[in-house]
Amino acid sequence: MDGNTIQILIAMAIYMAVVIAIGVLFAKKANKSSENYFLGGRSLGPWVTAMSAEASDMSGWLLMGLPGVAYWCGLADAAWTAIGLAVGTYFNWLIVSKRLRRYSIRANNSITLPEFFSNRFREKNKIIMTLAALFILIFFTVYAASCFVTCGKLFSTLFGTPYIAMMIIGAVFVLLYTILGGFLAESASDFMQAIVMIIALTVIVIIGVVNAGGMGAVIDNASEIPGFLEFFGLATPELNEVGEQIVVNGAPKFGDAAPYGFLSVCSMLAWGLGYFGMPQVLLRFMAIRREDELKRSRRIAMIWVVISLAVAVFIGIVGRQLYPTEHLTKSGAESIFITLATKSLPPILAGFVMAGILAATISSSDSYLLIAASAFAKNIFQGVAKKNANDKQVMLVTRITLLVIALIAILIALDEDSVIFQIVSFAWAGFGATFGPLMVFSLFWKRINRAGAIAGMISGAGMVFLWKLVISKLGGAFAIYELLPAFIFSSICIIVVSLLTAPPSKEIEEDFEAVKNNTIVEF
Repeated sequence: MDGNTIQILIAMAIYMAVVIAIGVLFAKKANKSSENYFLGGRSLGPWVTAMSAEASDMSGWLLMGLPGVAYWCGLADAAWTAIGLAVGTYFNWLIVSKRLRRYSIRANNSITLPEFFSNRFREKNKIIMTLAALFILIFFTVYAASCFVTCGKLFSTLFGTPYIAMMIIGAVFVLLYTILGGFLAESASDFMQAIVMIIALTVIVIIGVVNAGGMGAVIDNASEIPGFLEFFGLATPELNEVGEQIVVNGAPKFGDAAPYGFLSVCSMLAWGLGYFGMPQVLLRFMAIRREDELKRSRRIAMIWVVISLAVAVFIGIVGRQLYPTEHLTKSGAESIFITLATKSLPPILAGFVMAGILAATISSSDSYLLIAASAFAKNIFQGVAKKNANDKQVMLVTRITLLVIALIAILIALDEDSVIFQIVSFAWAGFGATFGPLMVFSLFWKRINRAGAIAGMISGAGMVFLWKLVISKLGGAFAIYELLPAFIFSSICIIVVSLLTAPPSKEIEEDFEAVKNNTIVEF
């Protein structure tokens, strides 16, 4: 290990020490009760709410996955995805946040998403709670795997060490940290990590543009690649028999631009629909200390999201000019941020920028692990299997569940050629279609009933798997992102089943009206 690598490692170690210190600081308060551990006692301020929501949402794919897409095939896919996410973020904060904060209190002070849905429909046999918890376990395990892939790629690229060993070390660190501090530590560190992420992105894009000879040079270079800088065209790298991009006379070879039509645009914009079903974001709405602070949080969140997404996309474009032959596979392209940082900055500064990737990964994976574990421990173990379980037992089961989920996620992440963007897109579609329509209808449609809720969850999740694994293989119009058809199908099922079955009870309708008219008394 040379001197430069040691300096990078020291900088990252300092960052990791700060993260652990935050966990220790909040551990005592977090372990007072399961509500404190899972929801922070509804004590988050507007800045922490906004920044932690977005940091936990974006994950390592913001610094690796999204720049990798832009580096590999140009502007269209990455830009339309970013636009969809920005629009979805805004409407989620604008429409869902206040009503969910209010309704979660009315619904027996619910502290997890499955608990909210179950209490919203006043169910006794907890079918909704069990199904919601199981879907959270499935999709968050996949999500956690994407974060572990990010850790493995980061450390193996930086230190020239085996991917699998580095991935496991990263997973163990995240697991220990999550077990220690719970939701408060997670949210507080996410606030810090959101700051680190946006600084890292901004520093790298500015230095990259300067090294490339200015903005004009970057644009001129990108324009020479067919379809690379188009909103309605797609660059197509020409590959050899082993899947690597062909290089001729020191330049990467591209074919003719591929068309990028209306369906492709809609497919990428559909990413925004996912926000309505993202547990890690929705929990922040529930956890803020006062409803009237959500407006400020929305503004903070939007500024962070727009800047971060725009810069992440542009990093991929800058990287294609500076290091056109550095990454010759789609999976390898996701390391362009690391390449820019390590080759453009002094080692100690590169280490702190690399901490931005680690920040993004930790801020997401701790959220995913904690929410998945709470879904099992709080909603299945205490909610169904052992209803008289005390807080100590729930906390023990939570930590055991964290370990099991992490082990499964590690197994999924063993493939070094995994593409982070693709793993995240599947899990994102799963949450968006399973919980997104249900959340919107639960908050704003009085007629939705328990049967409709169950139908919506099952149909949304089922369609994600069916479309991804079967229908999309047909190609053409069927190759669109699975979230869009699954979201629509789930919405239709909720409406049809609710109208064909008995209306909700008088008590459920009274709950709805109380929330709508803002007559909630907080606990």
